[in-house]
Amino acid sequence: MRDRLAALLHPHRKRVQNGGCHDDEKQCELWALRGISFSVEPGEVIGIIGRNGAGKSTLLKILSRITEPTSGTARLRGRVASLLEIGTGFHPDLTGRENIFLNGTILGMSRAEIQRKFDEIVAFAEIDRFLDTPVKRYSSGMYVRLAFAIAAHLEPEILIVDEVLAVGDVQFQRKCSGQMSAVAAQGRTVLFVSHNMVAVRTLCSRAILLSNGRIAQDGAAQEVTETYLRDGHAAMGKVEWPLADAPGDEFVRLKSVSVSCDSMEAGRVDIQKGFELAIEYRVLETCRGLNAGLILNNAQGEPVLISGNLKSCSSSYDPWVEQTFAPGIYRTTCVFPGCLLNAGAYSLTIDINDASLYRMLVHVVDVLKFEIVDTGYMREEYHGPWPGNVRVKLPWSTEFAGVMVG
Repeated sequence: MRDRLAALLHPHRKRVQNGGCHDDEKQCELWALRGISFSVEPGEVIGIIGRNGAGKSTLLKILSRITEPTSGTARLRGRVASLLEIGTGFHPDLTGRENIFLNGTILGMSRAEIQRKFDEIVAFAEIDRFLDTPVKRYSSGMYVRLAFAIAAHLEPEILIVDEVLAVGDVQFQRKCSGQMSAVAAQGRTVLFVSHNMVAVRTLCSRAILLSNGRIAQDGAAQEVTETYLRDGHAAMGKVEWPLADAPGDEFVRLKSVSVSCDSMEAGRVDIQKGFELAIEYRVLETCRGLNAGLILNNAQGEPVLISGNLKSCSSSYDPWVEQTFAPGIYRTTCVFPGCLLNAGAYSLTIDINDASLYRMLVHVVDVLKFEIVDTGYMREEYHGPWPGNVRVKLPWSTEFAGVMVG
């Protein structure tokens, strides 16, 4: 069987002004994609993964014929439907009904074909009450439901879906997962870009990992997603300073701050595993009653929790907070249990105080950033965002309470 989609994308470049260049350069070239070559069989569901800036969105735009590569070719056999951004291909002043026909026409479908699928699209998108309302008045969720319903039901041979599905609710996520599986079962191809490794593992049999505009790995989804998660272990897991540049004063200076999981410094931590925060500091002059503390902030900069090794902040007693600290290097640690924090990016602010004199000796904001990664083992069929800052597994039970009377 001939490949339905093949790509040989040599350099696709962007010109960057005064960014990522040496100081003596006025401009330099950043290759968004270079040396990309792969093919896709009909009926394959392939996940495209990688860190921000790896080239995922550029690849999809080239395959969707939105962007032309600097050199190389992308050959697609069949009709392509793309869902790259909320409202892609919609005219805001047209109604939902009119946009269904507009999108179908853009895909090359006849009016009869669109009418045959019309009721299925409306039922899937659940917008029947707003079918004759201009889409500019739709919520982002309604936009996405309608856009996905059109893309998936108008029978394209190739369906290209970006991270846009993440804005959907639980029910919508389940419907989309089922629909993409149904599309693949009909012999059609799906390219799915996501930062959600759970969705990639569940929906895709194969994954391609992009790194710095090149293919780092192409293989089974389970293996490729494990590589992606593992490669983040060393990134940003530790920051350290030489004595001359270390934050602090004449009494105490920081030496290092690190996050470790399974005894390895980790920039990414599995959501179900515990991790250890270690603060190493140099005591330059004898002090009494030093205590260390932290503020954990989420990606929006909002404080999630505050903790320290004082009795009032810790579940265990750290006797060092009342001891005399002779000059030397000290290490204070804090252990976070697994299944506590929600998936996402976090930053740490570190304090070291002289409790006896109520002085702050060290205060460093956003000293270290790390990520809690949802590997999928705490979930079932829901792939969407999980609200809140914590993901604690609490005990639940049900019992018979008695017979109803009256």
